[in-house]
Amino acid sequence: MSDKKDEPESAGAATEAAPTPTPTAPAPADLTSVDGPLTPEQLGELKARAAKAEENWERLLRTAADLENVRKRAIRDRQDAVRYANEALMSKLVPVLDNFDAAMSPSGSAAGSADSLRVGVQMIHSQLRAVLADAGLEDVDATGQPFDPNLHEAVSHQDSADVPEAHVMQQLRKGYKLKDRLVRPATVVVARKPGSAADSTPPDAQ
Repeated sequence: MSDKKDEPESAGAATEAAPTPTPTAPAPADLTSVDGPLTPEQLGELKARAAKAEENWERLLRTAADLENVRKRAIRDRQDAVRYANEALMSKLVPVLDNFDAAMSPSGSAAGSADSLRVGVQMIHSQLRAVLADAGLEDVDATGQPFDPNLHEAVSHQDSADVPEAHVMQQLRKGYKLKDRLVRPATVVVARKPGSAADSTPPDAQ
């Protein structure tokens, strides 16, 4: 019985993905491949081409180095932007903190009366609200507004003949938005029609 030769492995199984080649400098021109002796003009042309290739290679290396520096600088700038994103806001809040420190210092509290202390706190409150408003913070005032689950958080319902049904009859805590994004919903009490509490009771409630 004749021996069967091993079949060669398929090219797809034997071939592996070649790594990305690293750029290398161009090889110098092979002057020996030209038949016969080189004329001075041919030799000069080959030298000029070799010099041009070397110049282009140096330019490529410099460009690659510049691009790498730009990439690293962009990463560093992005990291700094994230790390110090609140720097401008903090610089505006520091004077507010200074005013609080001055109002709470022993010399400041002893020298002023209750009325002057109240006025000082109101001034600091106005200053703080101005800083936050400048940063994009907006109030969500829900009093008397139709209940909106996207802006309001209902904690209870109360019967009311004066406030329309499904409207906010009392705001327990104000809400806030940062531009178009909700930071905190307003905590509210929602009005309902008198006598509708029994109708809204689940059937299985006893």
